[in-house]
Amino acid sequence: MYGDPNGVHTMIKRISKVGNSSALIFDRALMELIGLKEGGEVLLTVKNGSLIITPADPSLADPDRFQAALDRVATDRKEVLRRLAE
Repeated sequence: MYGDPNGVHTMIKRISKVGNSSALIFDRALMELIGLKEGGEVLLTVKNGSLIITPADPSLADPDRFQAALDRVATDRKEVLRRLAE
């Protein structure tokens, strides 16, 4: 693994065959570096031909938590939202 002072780390990994699929194996050092645990979820983003792997926080996608936060904002900022709607 190569790192620079800006916190950018670069490594070369090999794609492995696992059953009928291909897999990218994350070693312990990489898992610790990105704060991921076994069984954790990742968000995969493809941008300009690059694959970006980001730890996913399932709590961010929880619809009940989102609705509760939205209701809280609507209640707390009711007057401001009413004025903006005019």
